[in-house]
Amino acid sequence: MEYRLLGRSGLKVSSLTLGTMTFGGKGKFQYVGNSDQAEANRMVDIALDAGVNMLDTSDQYSSGVGEEMVGETIKGKRGRVLVATKARFPMGDGPNDAGTSRYHLISACEGSLRRLGVDHIDLYQLHGWDGQTPVEETMAALDHLVSSGKVRYIGASNYTGWQLMKSLAVADRAHGARFISQQIHYTLDAREAEYELVPISLDQGLGILVWSPLAGGLLSGRYRRGQPDPQDGRNFAGFKEPPIRDKERLYDIIETLIEIGEAHGASAAEVALAWLLHRQAVTSVVIGANTEAQLHANLKSADLKLTDDDMHRLHNVSKMPLLYPYWHQALTASERLGTVDLSLLAPYLPLNSAY
Repeated sequence: MEYRLLGRSGLKVSSLTLGTMTFGGKGKFQYVGNSDQAEANRMVDIALDAGVNMLDTSDQYSSGVGEEMVGETIKGKRGRVLVATKARFPMGDGPNDAGTSRYHLISACEGSLRRLGVDHIDLYQLHGWDGQTPVEETMAALDHLVSSGKVRYIGASNYTGWQLMKSLAVADRAHGARFISQQIHYTLDAREAEYELVPISLDQGLGILVWSPLAGGLLSGRYRRGQPDPQDGRNFAGFKEPPIRDKERLYDIIETLIEIGEAHGASAAEVALAWLLHRQAVTSVVIGANTEAQLHANLKSADLKLTDDDMHRLHNVSKMPLLYPYWHQALTASERLGTVDLSLLAPYLPLNSAY
């Protein structure tokens, strides 16, 4: 297992993080997984034995049950594991039971500490944007949690580029705690993060944690062109994250993953995860599993080395159209592009007539 610095911090995290959204299976999360406590304990032990040193959860997962189960799994192991959790989404029916206000964030953090049974959270992440709370209030509340010792580091998740940059600017202006990471959706089928979020991470020193790296199982190799879709997948059971925008393109990606996997003696899922681990700014990929066999298979991706040809094939089958102003920059400004600009534009230069 490789350990990488998380953004512009001194915190080292394993290249794979164990996601725990499958713990509990309450409410809508039954579509994702329903591991009981005994299964959760085994999953965590398997991950830790493989070198994983961070668990990712959220107060929202199964309405707090997920955090409680994580707390049980780490009893007697706290020194071996970093705990990351999140806040933003509703935890009750009251008008202040959601969002990123000072009121809610401090209350949510204290609730997470109780459920997890720990005295501090290693990485506290905003689970999403709150457009009704001033950014200054949100960042000041997070800085308070850090200075009080309840939180070690802070991160964001599911932000747009401007929302992320505004938050960082506010933190810097106040000389307060700033995000060291962002947790984003990023897969071969969903590369939108490369337009803004990946460049921001490179420019601002943020680590990237990737959620749902197999697109809810779509990139596992179980979905094939011309074959019936497995109806037990979460996309067909009522959980619509992530959306399927172009099914034919998705099948092209899956077939390429399978072909490359066969050449390496690996599964399509392992190749999809390894591709992410080869991408710029990606620090750790958050993997989950409903079975121990799935977890063992996903853990193998940490050791899979893809060739330049593999990466080229995967880029070509999944590349995105250049939006404005990127196509204009590729046409007119290529002689003055910097390293961060090239994280997106390099594969498109010289720009050909298809873009």
